Amino acid sequence: MKRSSGIRLCATVAVSALSLALITGCSDGGSDDAKSNTANSAQGSQKNNAKALTAAELKKRILAQGDVDGYKVAAGEAIPGGRSGIKGDEKCKPLLYVMSGVAPAEAPAETNRMATADKKPSATASADLEDMSSADVEKALTDSMSVDLTMVGLSSYDGDGAEKAFKAVSDAVAGCAGGFTGTAGGEKQKFTKVSTEKGAGTGDESVAYAAYGEPDAADGKTPVAHAEVVRHGNVVATYYTMNIGAMVADKAYTVPAAVVTAQSAKLK
Repeated sequence: MKRSSGIRLCATVAVSALSLALITGCSDGGSDDAKSNTANSAQGSQKNNAKALTAAELKKRILAQGDVDGYKVAAGEAIPGGRSGIKGDEKCKPLLYVMSGVAPAEAPAETNRMATADKKPSATASADLEDMSSADVEKALTDSMSVDLTMVGLSSYDGDGAEKAFKAVSDAVAGCAGGFTGTAGGEKQKFTKVSTEKGAGTGDESVAYAAYGEPDAADGKTPVAHAEVVRHGNVVATYYTMNIGAMVADKAYTVPAAVVTAQSAKLK
C-alpha cells in the first residue's frame, strides 16, 4: 500500500493546483519516452508597433467553459511565490515559467485557466474499499487520476515582445535539452532531459516539448510532463499538461489537441 499512499498525495495536489512541483514531487511512474519532433516556426519576424491587449481583453479571449467539448474550464491557480519565486539558469527559466502557469516572459497582461478532461467512472469506482485487494485499490486510484489537466495561459506584449518571448522558449527547449534544475513554488526540481514534440500546428509559430524528471528510485520509471507554446501575433498561448494516472500506469499522453485548437480559434 506504500505506492497507493503516494498516489493519494499526488491526487490531492493535482486537484488543488497544476504546478511544476507535481513533476518530481509526486512522481510514482512515467510515460513511454515521447517521440522527438521539431516544431514548425515562422522565421525572420520583424519588429512591429503592436500594442498589448489589456487584462480585460485577454480574459475575453482565453478559453471558457463550453468552448471545448469534453472539458471543464475553470480559473487557474498561481504557483506559490509567483514569477519571483522561480529560480534557475536564465536560459531555462522560460520552460519553468510555462510549467508553472505564468507567462514565459514579463508581460503587460496575462491570465490563465485550467482545462480538465471529463472523466468516465471506472468499474471499480463504486466498489467497497474494504473488499478490495491492494492491487485493486491501486488500480482504482490510478483510474481516478487518469485525466488530462491542462493549464492554459495567455500573455500579450507590446511591439515584438511576443516574438522575443516565444524565442526565449524555443531557445530554451534547444539549449536545455541535456536537462536542468530549478526552483518553483519552493520546490527544487531536476529535469534530466527536454525533447521537442509534434504540436497542434496552430498560430504564427509554435513549439511543443516534453520535460523528463528523475527516474523513480523504486521502479526506475521516468515522470514526463508536456507543454506547448504558440504565438498568435502579439499574444503568446501556453499549455502545460499532466496526467498522474497515465504516469503511474506508464501510458503515453500529450497536450490535448482539442484544447489547443479551441483556444487558437478564440485568438483568430
